[in-house]
Amino acid sequence: MGWAKQTGITAAFAALVVLAAQDAHAANGAYAVDSADISEVGSCKVESWMSAATNTDFSAVANPSCVVDPFKPIELSLQTIRSRSDGDWSTTIAPKAKTNFIPTGIGRWGLAAYGGGSFDAATGEALSAFAVIPVTFRLSETMRINVNGGWLWDRAVDRHYLTYGLGFDWKFTDTLQWTIEAYGQAGASEIASVLQPRFQTGVRYRPNEIFSVDVIYGRNITGENANWITIGTTYRFPVPEAQPEHHRTGHL
Repeated sequence: MGWAKQTGITAAFAALVVLAAQDAHAANGAYAVDSADISEVGSCKVESWMSAATNTDFSAVANPSCVVDPFKPIELSLQTIRSRSDGDWSTTIAPKAKTNFIPTGIGRWGLAAYGGGSFDAATGEALSAFAVIPVTFRLSETMRINVNGGWLWDRAVDRHYLTYGLGFDWKFTDTLQWTIEAYGQAGASEIASVLQPRFQTGVRYRPNEIFSVDVIYGRNITGENANWITIGTTYRFPVPEAQPEHHRTGHL
């Protein structure tokens, strides 16, 4: 099968997912749609971001993660979220585990899976559980399409949702990367915006292998029908004496 035909199939499949399905839970920093990649075993990183909405909602997130190899490489993360919604403050903790099954590569699909849950830090009450399958198709060394499909249980309303996400990453210079994504959930809700698609687009500045900063615009990103601005950073702690990620993988 030729590269052009595979690319066409990729685009058709991505469109089908968006039309047929409908909150991806954390991914590439403040972005919601995840890729099928995980970092090298032994490496760690700390992602953090702050988001402010036009309706005065706010969130501050810290997300440390490391990759271990108990039987196969697994990325473990523990996200802590301090947020304000409708004037009420809360603190949530969300552990997650992710592993890759098919490595990504140019002109072919990569496949991974992750799952986890969230808890109220003050009461210990379980708030949600989720599982997601991210797949990635690399168009080139600098462009990729990410498609996510999964399940979410919202314990507060005791409802189950089908979740979806579609994203595109383009590294258009040596230090700048543009991302655009749409994501959301399908199911039953009395609040229309909870089921409406959510959107983010932003630019990442990564001057070296260790540090990057994101500036992101979002719409309806938590299902509240507001506009958001997000500023995020990532600090990476690679394996000592390991090759830089781009040199090791050959792509972004």
